[in-house]
Order: sequence, then structure tokens, then C-alpha cells
Amino acid sequence: MGLKQAPENTPVWIDETRCKACDICVSLCPSGVLGMRKDEHKILGKIISVAHPESCIGCYECELHCPDFAIFVASKDEFKFAKLTPESRERAQRVKDNHFMVVD
Repeated sequence: MGLKQAPENTPVWIDETRCKACDICVSLCPSGVLGMRKDEHKILGKIISVAHPESCIGCYECELHCPDFAIFVASKDEFKFAKLTPESRERAQRVKDNHFMVVD
């Protein structure tokens, strides 16, 4: 939210060195942008993934609730965010039903 400048054309990004794979951000994402992916080199065997950045609505729920300050959302003056669609809501539910792992 303005503390870090967004990489160009990027609505949401992760500092993987800070992420502990707690799933909080994924559980709160209303549009299915986020999901966990397997990574055998991480302590819990998974890490956050920005799977559908084009669907980010800029709600900041992921950034505001990350206990490790590992996720960042561009400010509204840096990026034009998407609108929440029925498809993205459905994808978010599928991610939750899949134990927060990326779906497609």
C-alpha cells in the first residue's frame, strides 16, 4: 500500500524470503488470484504463488492480513485493477476447496 513501488504492470507480488506459507492471504483473496504451489525447498513444502494477477481487484486483504509482511499490492494510482467477476469468485472457491493450492 504505497510503501514499496510496484514492479511495472504488476498488481500483487511476493517477497518469498519472508513468506512462511501460512495460507492466510490465499484464504482471504475473493478473486482467486493467489494459491499455494509445491516447493520442496521450503520448510512446509509449499510457497505462495500469484497465479492470476489479471484478476486482482486491489482489495488489499492479502497485504493487510499477512503476518510476515511478505505480500504487496500496487496502489490504485500505479495499477488499474480488475472488477470482481463470477468466474474469479468461482476460482477462489475452487482454490479454497483444494486446500489453498493453485487450481487450473
